[in-house]
Amino acid sequence: MLVQDIMTKGARSVTKDTPVQEVASLMCLYRFSGLPVVEGEKIIGFIAEKDVLAQLFPSVEDAMENMATIDLKEKVGEYKSLMSSKVADLMTHGAKTVSPDMPVLRAAIIMANNRFRRIPVAEGDKLVGMLSLGDIHKAIFHQSLAGG
Repeated sequence: MLVQDIMTKGARSVTKDTPVQEVASLMCLYRFSGLPVVEGEKIIGFIAEKDVLAQLFPSVEDAMENMATIDLKEKVGEYKSLMSSKVADLMTHGAKTVSPDMPVLRAAIIMANNRFRRIPVAEGDKLVGMLSLGDIHKAIFHQSLAGG
């Protein structure tokens, strides 16, 4: 079974100029854990929930030195101001991808090794779809039911 057999085609993507509020809306509304960032059809990066939420976490140094004085309610309140940022401010540049002709289990290994729940599918640097752990699990489940 290949990635192209189970990937989601016509994947949703954003640009580096997309407001973070729009990204957060897409993530919450459609339960996306991350979205590819494109220029035209070329993948230039990825923005994940962890990229957004990490902005609210105290640094390890601050947490170790000042945990008793860190106002966690204030940190959560900073989320609202984060929404006016652009994707370019938070995205990971140079996203990892898998190819459509890659075996599904090889893609799953790449995802597991990188702790990804979803990964862009690309032909060269052109976005052609998305693959999620849920897609993989569902395909393997159906294949096992079919006795294949």
